[in-house]
Amino acid sequence: MTPIEDPFRTATRELAKIPHDIKVIFVDMHAEATSEKQAMGWYLDGKVSVVVGTHTHVATADNHVLPYGTAYITDVGMTGPHDSVIGMDKKGVLQRFLDAMPARFVVAEGDIQMNAVLVDVDESTGRARSIDRLNFRID
Repeated sequence: MTPIEDPFRTATRELAKIPHDIKVIFVDMHAEATSEKQAMGWYLDGKVSVVVGTHTHVATADNHVLPYGTAYITDVGMTGPHDSVIGMDKKGVLQRFLDAMPARFVVAEGDIQMNAVLVDVDESTGRARSIDRLNFRID
């Protein structure tokens, strides 16, 4: 990938643009590596209400409120077929891993689920009280 600007400095610059009377701030850290998302959570602790990680499609079980009041989870998960490999039919994905040849990925069907988080935030301070993982099955 082409080099991009540092996301930490970018977050600082963008947060400075938000009026001071806005207390509840939600950040979606879309990144591949868990370490990048964790680092952003710690960096923004106390500066924003919530930092949720996305991109890997696999819900993590590390939801918690950081020491200065920021709710955090490394990856919320996905909405889509969970009897799959990140939403794709398992057959094509497994074949690609086994023979290292290109394979057509097809969206899997059935077992549709939605991962989400429920965050309780004090609107007067912007500090999170709790963050809970949710999983809904769509029949």
